[in-house]
Amino acid sequence: MKLLVVGGGGREHAIIRSLKKNPQVETVYALPGNGGIAADATCVPIGATDIDKIVEFAVANAVDYAVVAPDDPLVLGCVDALEAKGVPCFGPRANAAIIEGSKVFSKNLMKQYGIPTARYEVFEDMAAALAYLETAPIPTVIKADGLALGKGVIIAQTREEAFTAVRDMMENGMFGASGSRVVIEEFLTGPEVSVLAFTDGKVVRPMVSSMDHKRIGDHDTGLNTGGMGTVAPNPYYTPEVAERCMKEIFLPTMNAMNAENRTFKGCLYFGLMLTPNGPKVIEYNCRFGDPETQVVLPLLESDLLTVMQATTNGTLADTEVRFADKHACCVITASAGYPVSYKKGLPMTMTPEAAAHTYVAGAKLVDGQLLTSGGRVTGTTAIADSLEEAIAEAYRLAQGVTFEGAYRRSDIGQRALQAVK
Repeated sequence: MKLLVVGGGGREHAIIRSLKKNPQVETVYALPGNGGIAADATCVPIGATDIDKIVEFAVANAVDYAVVAPDDPLVLGCVDALEAKGVPCFGPRANAAIIEGSKVFSKNLMKQYGIPTARYEVFEDMAAALAYLETAPIPTVIKADGLALGKGVIIAQTREEAFTAVRDMMENGMFGASGSRVVIEEFLTGPEVSVLAFTDGKVVRPMVSSMDHKRIGDHDTGLNTGGMGTVAPNPYYTPEVAERCMKEIFLPTMNAMNAENRTFKGCLYFGLMLTPNGPKVIEYNCRFGDPETQVVLPLLESDLLTVMQATTNGTLADTEVRFADKHACCVITASAGYPVSYKKGLPMTMTPEAAAHTYVAGAKLVDGQLLTSGGRVTGTTAIADSLEEAIAEAYRLAQGVTFEGAYRRSDIGQRALQAVK
């Protein structure tokens, strides 16, 4: 089989490695891929949002199955375009990807169908938003409506920060057109949990839960990032919580999308907050999370391609989705200065042992030499029988990834360990 994976980050690297375990897979094309992915796939320099060229390539190369991994091409209708040319795909069509593409849509969906989430208001007029903030409870959360590379959410700790966030989004265009509408919602507290789930629009098969570490600094300090590391499973996500989430959130969301004639097929990501009043949805994503994928897929014992095809074909109810009863930890190695400003083009090396356990997110290959090309450069994952062992092994392996100014948080998984003790 010839497969095509759209995207070029650590998440896509993890997906490609998992897909290659299927003996039927002969060729994997990554569009555009990156310098590290080139070791596992044939990289083609076509951008993830260049839908016409992606479709043209898939048809010309007789691709048997495509996986559209990032949010932008999903929201732009990449799956629709590929399917129209007879290429079966993993991922939602554009009318279902809106669950991530518009926060206003997803909040209104939850309100209409009684899915637990934070209280909120929607604003298209900046003066009205600022007037509302005069008396809104603080802290509060300001969200740009559209996609913003995962950065369109600001938690305002003071009223002044809230005013600034609204002006930055609505007046100064911080997130472009994505910020022309904003959602202002109540600030929730409690442990956060990420749950990715396979769905074919008829059944939901949750993957193992995970815990992300968004802040750049140890002890969750500093700026938000795309994620500095993950562990799985999340110890706060007990069987009792899982049962409640299935009943109150997962199935109702699938059924709500069906009722709206927006059947969701693919990976639906639930960002959850376990509040004192029960689990609530913070956000939906229409795809695998990054770096959650880098700990979830290594624990998958079932064949990924078979599961993905079942979501496409509507046969997920008859397909095994089994995860190892183990623990995983992923440690991100980033460039010094990330997420603000950082050098690119720095030569990097990986020991063979590290490379075997590392997913490359931001690197290019020039004359056989890997050079850094992003803020988050790699994610190194280890699996073990205990969380403590997985964390220690991930850090040991990550030492084998070297480049000038390489930076890692030193406390990935410590919050999870405290919950276990």
